[in-house]
Amino acid sequence: MKPYFSSLQQNSQKICALSNSLKFLHRSYHQNSCKLTPTHFNSMLNNATQINSFQQASQIHAQIITNYYTTFPFLLNNLINLYANCGQIAKSLVLFCNIDDCFKNVITWTSVISQLNHYNMYIDALKLFNEMRDFGVNPNKFTFSAIVSACANVMDPCYGIQIHGLICKFGIYNDVFVGSALIGMYGKCFDLVCARKVFDEMPEKNVVSWNSMIVGFLDNEVYDQAILCFKGVLRETSVVPNEVSGLSALTACANMGEGLDVGKQVHGVLVKHGLVASGYVKNSLIDMYVKCGSFKDGVDLFRSVGERDVVAWNVMMGGCVHHKDFEEAWKYFVMMREKDVFPNEASFSIALNTCGGLAALNQGIVIHNLLVKIGFEKSMCVVSSLITMYSKCGSLVDAHSVFEELNDSKFSNVVCLTSMISAFQQHGYSNQVIELFENMLQRGIKPDYRTFVSVLSACAHTRKVEEGFAYFNSMVDEYKINHGHEHYACMVDLLGRSGRLKEAKRFIESMPIKPGPSIWGAFLGACRKHGNLEMAREAAETLFEIEPSNPGNYVILANLYTRKGKSDEADEIRRLMGVNGVRKEPGCSWIDVKNTTHVFTANDKSHTRTREIYDLLREFMGLVKKKGYKAETEFAMNDVEQIKEQNLWNHSERLALAFGLLTLPNGVPIRIKKNLRTCGDCHTVMKLASDIYNRDIIIRDVNRFHHFSRGHCSCGDYW
Repeated sequence: MKPYFSSLQQNSQKICALSNSLKFLHRSYHQNSCKLTPTHFNSMLNNATQINSFQQASQIHAQIITNYYTTFPFLLNNLINLYANCGQIAKSLVLFCNIDDCFKNVITWTSVISQLNHYNMYIDALKLFNEMRDFGVNPNKFTFSAIVSACANVMDPCYGIQIHGLICKFGIYNDVFVGSALIGMYGKCFDLVCARKVFDEMPEKNVVSWNSMIVGFLDNEVYDQAILCFKGVLRETSVVPNEVSGLSALTACANMGEGLDVGKQVHGVLVKHGLVASGYVKNSLIDMYVKCGSFKDGVDLFRSVGERDVVAWNVMMGGCVHHKDFEEAWKYFVMMREKDVFPNEASFSIALNTCGGLAALNQGIVIHNLLVKIGFEKSMCVVSSLITMYSKCGSLVDAHSVFEELNDSKFSNVVCLTSMISAFQQHGYSNQVIELFENMLQRGIKPDYRTFVSVLSACAHTRKVEEGFAYFNSMVDEYKINHGHEHYACMVDLLGRSGRLKEAKRFIESMPIKPGPSIWGAFLGACRKHGNLEMAREAAETLFEIEPSNPGNYVILANLYTRKGKSDEADEIRRLMGVNGVRKEPGCSWIDVKNTTHVFTANDKSHTRTREIYDLLREFMGLVKKKGYKAETEFAMNDVEQIKEQNLWNHSERLALAFGLLTLPNGVPIRIKKNLRTCGDCHTVMKLASDIYNRDIIIRDVNRFHHFSRGHCSCGDYW
C-alpha cells in the first residue's frame, strides 16, 4: 500500500501548489499589487497539466485573456495540450481556430495534430497537416512523426508514401524517431519490403527502431522474422532491449506454435535484463507458455503472481480457448468472478467465445444479459463475440438480431461485419454472405484476411466459380492481402465441388506455397463427392504422409472403395489404420433439454428413455418410407444390406432427434451437435423429419450448420 499513499501524497502536493498559484493569481488580480508574467502562467499551466483539471484550466485561460497574453504561442500551445489532456479535444480545436494565424507556429500545429491522433481522429489530423502546409508553415521532425503515425492508423499506404516523399524533401529522413515512425507505418500497411528498406538505410538505430521492425513483423504474422529481429537487438552493443522488445518477442513465440524453446530463451534474456518484474511481462510469459503447450509452466507462473489482475485471468482463459479446451476456459472465468476480479471487455469476449465453443447457448444468454446491465453491449469486440457465440450455438436469428442493433457508425466496423458474414457462411446461407460482402465493399470498408475465407467458401457452396476467382484475385490486386492456406483450400474446394477436378489438381500444382492438409483435404472431399477413385487415392496417399494420424482420410478412401465395389481394397485401408495405430473417432451427438446435456452414441441403449426413443424411430422409419425414402447404405459400415440399413437408423443424431421430439415442446427448434460430419443418409432423414413433424431442426456437425425446415436444408444439399 505504500506506493499508493506515496502517489496520493504527491498528487495532493501538486493540487496544493496549483491552488496556491491560483490564490496568488486571484489576489494579484484584485489588489493589482503586481503584474503576473507569462512565465507565471506557464508554470501554472504545467502544474495543471500534471493533474488534468479542466476547471482550473478554464480559470487560467480566462486570466491569460484578461492579461492580454493570448499572443504568446508557448502559452497557447500549453493550453491546447491541457484541454486535450482533460478530455476536452473540442475545446482545444476551438482555441486553435480562434488563434490568429500569425501566432500559430509549427509547435502549435504539431500539438493539435498529435492530439487528434490521440483521439483517433486520423483523417482530421491529415487534413490539418495539409492546412499547415497551405499556410506556409514547414513541418519539423516532431510534426512528421505525428503525421506518419496518423497514416499508419488510416492503413492506407498512399498517404504514407506521400509523407515519406516530403520527409526526404525536407532532409529529415535520417532522424531516428521519424525513421522509426516510417517503419511502423509501412508495417501496419502490410508493406514489409519498404519497412525493411527504411530500417536498413537508417544510419542510426535505437531500441524504438528495432521494436518498430519487430512489431511490423508481428502485425504481418511473420513470427519467425520477428524473433530474428529480436536476436538482432541482442547483438547490438549500443541497444538494450526494453519491455516492448520482450513483449513482442514473447507474442511471436506464442503465435508460432512451436516456439516454446525460443520462448524459454527469451524468458532468460528478460531475467538477465531485469524485465520480469513488470506485470505486462509476466502476463506475456504466461500467455507464451500456455499457447506453446507448456500449460503446467503457465499455470505455475500464474499462481506465483501475487495480485492477479484481470489481464492475467484473460491470458489463462485465452490460452485455454487457443487449445480449444473450452471447459477449462469457462472454469477460469468462474474462478475469476469468485475472486471478485471484475471482468473487462476482453474477459467477456473470451467467455462468449468459450460458450460458442461449447455450444452452451443458455450460458451465452446469461452473459449477454450481464453485458447489457453493465453497459458493455456496444463494445465492438463484445458485439463481434456475441454474433459468433449465437452463430456457433445454432441461433442465427439471435446473431443477426445483435448485428442489426448496431447503429450506422458501428456498422462500418470490419470485425463485426466479418463475424456476421462468417455466421451466414457457417450456417449455409451463402447468398447472404455475398450480398453482405458486396454491401460492405459499397460502403468503402476494406475486408480482411478472414472475410475472404468466408466469401470464397460461400462461392464454393454456390458453384460461383468465376465470381470466386474474381474475389481471389482482388485480394492481392486491390487489397494487398496475401493468399493463405485457407484461401487456396477454398479455391480447390470451389473447383472440386463444381466437378472440375483436373483444374483443381492443376491449381494445386501451380500454387506458390506447399499445399498442406487443408488443401489436399478439400481435394479429397471433392473426389469423394464425384466418385473419382483414382484422384482420391493420390490425394489420400499424400495426406497419409502429411498427417498420418488423421482417421478421416482413411475412412473417406475406404468408403469410396466400398462404393466402387472394391471391398478388399477397403479392408486393406482399414488394416493400414490398425498398423499405424489410427482409430476412427466414434460418432456422438448431444442435445440440451432443460439445462441438461444428453449425449448419444451410435446404437446407444444407455439412456433412461431408450425404449421410447427406439419406438419413435421405428414409427418414423415407416413414415419416411411412405414418402419414398430409400436408405443410402454406402454410409453404413456393415457388409449385410439389411444390417446396414438398421445401423443407419441407429446413428447418434437420429437418437438425439427422437429424444428431442419426445421432450421439447412443439414450436421449439431441435438443436443437435455432432462431433463428426453428418452422413448423406442422415441429412436426407433430417429433411424428411422437418417436414413430417413440422419442426425446425438445426444440426451442428464438425464442418457447418444445417438448418432443416419444411423438407429443405439451408445448405441446398451442397455441403
